[in-house]
Amino acid sequence: MIRHLVTVSSGTLTSRILGFVRDALIAALLGAGAIADAFLVAFQFINVARRMLAEGALNAALVPGYLRVREADGQSAAAAFAGRVMGTLTLILVAIGAILGLLMPLVVTLLAPGFNGQPTLDLAVTDARLMLPYFAFVAPVSVMMGVLNAEHRFTLSAFSPVLFNIVLIGAMIGLMIWPHDATFASHVIAGTVGVAGCLQTLILIQRRPRRDGLASPLRIAFDADMRGFLRKAVPGMIANSGPQLLIVAGAIIASSSPAAVSWLYFANRLIELPVGVVGVAMGTVLVPTMTRAVHDRDKDALVQTESRGLELAIGLALPATLGLMALGEMIVRVLFEHGAFTASDTRSTAAALAMLALGLPAHVLVKTLAPAFFARDNTMTPLVATLAGVAVAVVAASILGSRFGANGVAASIALASWFSAALLLRNGASTFGFSFDAVARRRLPRIVFSAATMGAALALANTFVSPVTAQADLVAQLFILGGLIAGGISFYALLLELFGVVRWTKAIGDLRG
Repeated sequence: MIRHLVTVSSGTLTSRILGFVRDALIAALLGAGAIADAFLVAFQFINVARRMLAEGALNAALVPGYLRVREADGQSAAAAFAGRVMGTLTLILVAIGAILGLLMPLVVTLLAPGFNGQPTLDLAVTDARLMLPYFAFVAPVSVMMGVLNAEHRFTLSAFSPVLFNIVLIGAMIGLMIWPHDATFASHVIAGTVGVAGCLQTLILIQRRPRRDGLASPLRIAFDADMRGFLRKAVPGMIANSGPQLLIVAGAIIASSSPAAVSWLYFANRLIELPVGVVGVAMGTVLVPTMTRAVHDRDKDALVQTESRGLELAIGLALPATLGLMALGEMIVRVLFEHGAFTASDTRSTAAALAMLALGLPAHVLVKTLAPAFFARDNTMTPLVATLAGVAVAVVAASILGSRFGANGVAASIALASWFSAALLLRNGASTFGFSFDAVARRRLPRIVFSAATMGAALALANTFVSPVTAQADLVAQLFILGGLIAGGISFYALLLELFGVVRWTKAIGDLRG
């Protein structure tokens, strides 16, 4: 399992790093004003659809169903099942895209009520409509990735999202070389989203096995089996999109404040790195592993999977949280403070980041706990937890946002993520019980202490170097920030070794083996 987690995490990390490059170019081209707010509201709308289906989210229903059909009726029947899912989802999403295109002014008004009556509304509507062709490609991409994950072929599915960012980065580099006004640039970037989805689809289709297609023949079906699949899939996909839905809920409240949507978006992009690397990897690998263990009634395998999953989630999410809180302003300055993105935007984004980071462990915890429900064909409980969290975010943001602006909205999102995690913990403990072995119970306190020590060391180091960094050029800032991050990771790894949490020579040997 660890090797598969490393594969998926590596692909997700590469995609997220390229995502930072993409967002740095967006910040330089559009800044953090009305044009950027309009584009980012539209992009978040498409991003929710992308995350809801792609990046492992469809695993919640597709993987258990695919494996069940394969075991009962063979590989050809499983491939036919996946082909029906692909054809049906594609038709549904194309129809939804067409309807949304017609109703986009109303949709954007609901997503960003603060835009109503402003030129920003028209900009957001145009950008969103230009992005809608992506809906035609997201279903084939997602189904192929889900089936590859079910077959334990994680490499291609893990690195497929990288292409999406490469295409967008290429378009923005072109805009930097041949400058245009920000409005034109936002429309070009929006139109490139569909092109990126098309290329992603072509890569996955070209690389699938030719003799035994994993999703063929392609069919559209609305029979009882497909309706049953959709009843399970839709709640699971919504539940897996919790972090994105919380940001959308926050943007609804923040849209009335100039630039607040942009500050929250760029802050959340830093949160998505650890959530993606840990959460997406855990969800992608844990669902098929747990499904097999539940089906085989292998309690030992289930306990071991849950234990190692929790250790990895806490062991990676907690130091990331503390690192982002300690180095947040420096990270934002290095990544985004270029072109139209100002020093004032950096301070506001870093303040929102500190609030959002408080909820990062909860986001990862949800990603770790949800597969235990999905493996038991229970997608409704994670859905209820996600929707309850969104409701908490909206209510809290309405109260705190009016008083503390973007920071209040960010704090509300963090509170809502913990609320969702608590609901899953309580429900899981009362229905089937989460089982953790003695090794996990011994390691977890040591992981927490190691992470806290590392966070304190980073915060102390930052107090000495931040005055120098603020006045340094970009190259010097990169070296200082890179040194702090590398030092923090090394110190944390040393503490884990000293406290007996992990033996790095053995871990590296296991990966190679």
